Amino acid sequence: MPKKHTLSVAAGKAIRRVTMLKGNGGSALPGLVVEKISPKFTANHLAHLPFGVIVVVGTNGKTTTTKFIADSLALLGKKVLTNDTGSNYSRGIASKIIQEVKTGSKLPHDIAVIELDEIYATHFIKKIKPNYVLALNVMRDQLDRFGEIDNTAGYIESVIKSAQKGAVINADDELLATLNLQSSKISYFGVSQAIRKNFPTDSELIAIENSHSAPYNSVERSVKLQSYDDKEAVFVHNNKRYSRRLQIKGGYNYQNAAAAAAILLKILPRTSFADIIDAIAKVQPAFGRGEEVIINGKEITIRLVKNPGGFQQVLNDHSNNKQVVIAINDNYADGRDVSWLYDVDFKCLRKSGVEYVTGNRAYDMAVRLKYDEVKAENIDRSIEKTIDKLIKNNSTKNIIIYATYTSMLKIRSILKNSTQIGGPL
Repeated sequence: MPKKHTLSVAAGKAIRRVTMLKGNGGSALPGLVVEKISPKFTANHLAHLPFGVIVVVGTNGKTTTTKFIADSLALLGKKVLTNDTGSNYSRGIASKIIQEVKTGSKLPHDIAVIELDEIYATHFIKKIKPNYVLALNVMRDQLDRFGEIDNTAGYIESVIKSAQKGAVINADDELLATLNLQSSKISYFGVSQAIRKNFPTDSELIAIENSHSAPYNSVERSVKLQSYDDKEAVFVHNNKRYSRRLQIKGGYNYQNAAAAAAILLKILPRTSFADIIDAIAKVQPAFGRGEEVIINGKEITIRLVKNPGGFQQVLNDHSNNKQVVIAINDNYADGRDVSWLYDVDFKCLRKSGVEYVTGNRAYDMAVRLKYDEVKAENIDRSIEKTIDKLIKNNSTKNIIIYATYTSMLKIRSILKNSTQIGGPL
């Protein structure tokens, strides 16, 4: 490594030690500083990986799908570098490299699996050409940053075109599937026609009530999610069915698993699909994406929600026998505009109601629920007070928390610090 990069690693490690002493172990500050010192730092380190770089892009499911891919590769014998803190900007990736590399040495890894913010991905590919790209979906998200979804589709298209060895695309996303990308390097994943209505695109959110509104693209799917229930999922590859019980539950997560399996087939063409899907079945949830903890004998599950499509998908799996909490923030990382809540159908919550509504946009959320005739019992903008009440209440029901990104982080921090937790976060 050039002397400049050696000095950058040393500086980055020093900064990382300081941030960890201050209790900020996931800080991206070391990467931010190092990239100022050495702009080619990340590119030069990733260039030496034998299997190159895999980039995961899309509105929903990046973190979970990246974890499916990275953890499965590790289980299949590869040394994997991944931005598992969820920081999908350059500084987060650089910070991860600083953490893993020894001063003056190359990265001790075979491959990098990186999730990228859709806008930042277009800058990333100018410096680093990925070997493989996985494109998950295009939905409205953070309109204050991305604009309309045609813009997002354009960003993702440029990333797909940058793939050196292959790309995998969601056949059931109308914007991605209709891109003009004629190449033998491209393959597809998707779901069966029988369950297509459970996975509405941005313009098909009404498909939950009107099954005819979910057209089926007949493009060949390398991996297809055939069916699922609350216990297992059935995948199809080369006309053969594979039934597996995954650690990560939910139809949308099973769809993410199909995406991960499809890209793994490209990366590891000599590995059997049975071995690939067996590895995927062992992967544990990413933070805030279906995590479960026990407090006072009650199971608490956290579901990240950040746009209409994502929220609708998790509501598809809603169970009425749980206490419901909805936590909505509008910080920069969440997106300032919360009008997207009016594109989500909350009628499935009528029976259970919502026990607590919290976050700095709690009252906006409560008004939205009123339009769908969903009863909200307790409304408090303070997440700390809400979680305290939740922990202390006498209900014996298990709990489901639907939370936007920064409220999810806050809730995890509160639960992690609670002495009453029976399982770690």
